[in-house]
Amino acid sequence: MLVAILCKESTRSRVSANTFLMSKGFPGVVKIPGEIVQHVRETTRQHNKWFKESLPLIASENVLSPAAREVMDSDLHNRYAEGLPGKRYYQGNIFIDEIERVCEELAREVFGCRFADVRPVSGTVANLAVLMAVARPGDNMTAVGLSDGGHISHAKIGALGLRGVRVHNYPFDKKTMNIDPEGTKRLLREVKPKAALFGQSVYLFPTPLKDLQNTFDEVGCTVWYDAAHVLGLIAGNRFQDPLREGVDVISASTHKTLPGPQHGMIVSDLVKEEMETALRRGVFPGVTSNHHLHSVAALAVTLAETREFGEAYADQMIRNAKALAQALHERGFDVLCEPNGFTESHTVVVDVEEHHGGANVAKSLEDANIIVNKNLLPWDDDPIRPSGIRIGSQEVTRLGMKEDDMIEVAELITRVVMKAGPLTEAKESVKEFKSGFTKVHYCFFEGEEAYDYPAFEGGP
Repeated sequence: MLVAILCKESTRSRVSANTFLMSKGFPGVVKIPGEIVQHVRETTRQHNKWFKESLPLIASENVLSPAAREVMDSDLHNRYAEGLPGKRYYQGNIFIDEIERVCEELAREVFGCRFADVRPVSGTVANLAVLMAVARPGDNMTAVGLSDGGHISHAKIGALGLRGVRVHNYPFDKKTMNIDPEGTKRLLREVKPKAALFGQSVYLFPTPLKDLQNTFDEVGCTVWYDAAHVLGLIAGNRFQDPLREGVDVISASTHKTLPGPQHGMIVSDLVKEEMETALRRGVFPGVTSNHHLHSVAALAVTLAETREFGEAYADQMIRNAKALAQALHERGFDVLCEPNGFTESHTVVVDVEEHHGGANVAKSLEDANIIVNKNLLPWDDDPIRPSGIRIGSQEVTRLGMKEDDMIEVAELITRVVMKAGPLTEAKESVKEFKSGFTKVHYCFFEGEEAYDYPAFEGGP
């Protein structure tokens, strides 16, 4: 890790105030600030080039559209806003007020709801805001367990634990990679949670919300759905429609299957006045101050593009995930949930324990420019050495890949994991294949490069 220590001039150190001492990883021992800037710029360029030449298959990442990137790189990044449009604590928000109003209106339209708050700066911050609104320390809550694909913010060691609630995990069916409906009903009746939270980081199939509706009514809990991974699929009328299936409030990040900026949002269609007030206060002053105005603008662009292109994009994501899962299965991989069609989302999960586990496989694939992540499976105990890898189709779909291209992706993964030839040869094959997929699709200004670095001439 790069660490810089600014050393003031003294008789002991005799290092001037404009000199940085750098740890391992920085070329040379002592560099002046201008050289540090150039090093960081060059390292960032290398990152962009690497991803341009790689297969990005992390299920929680995506690339911005050209219009969204443009507004991200604007003066909005330099400004500050607190409160709601027209009720700010700062001056200078005339134009951000308009942008934020447009963004909320688009969110309400895209998700068919009456309430939206686009100020959370991430999905976990959105979760914390909802927590502030629906639960107090000591309350019971239910959620999906970490090893069953739940998000870390839903755990005792995450946001729920930070809020001081008592977390109870749903019974989970390892064969279907979904909660067990009957066991969940029993748990809800037994625990009587203040809020029942659904949503996963490994999200293969829709949550059986309709089957649980009567139990929700019986228990009287707030039903909350974390849609971070599947927000774009929901926006594209795929996967499921939580607000019409008994959910009171949805929280989400906005940069996964919804291909927007790294930001967060909250939407609801059943908000009573007191709940709306609680959610608004949960966001500000609860867990945010300034809410990253450039990201709100980029989110507005993304939501507008989702209205235009979202259904086609969501449909192709799912088609590609299914095609990739099938191709990997045919090549001998233990792809989870084969009897159920592998997946109904953008995510594919593979048990690679027989290939030395998820950590080793993910590292080998990275060495060949194929980017996935190791992942806990329901039967794992060690998060450092899990059995599985998680693969997402959303970014390669955004770059224009279709079902036939997933066969080539599966073949490249197979070459690396099954040790069919040197990694250097596989890496060159990845670069060659990826060279045909570097432009952004399903957006306005389609066909612009996804990974170009916005360089400036000269330097410090």
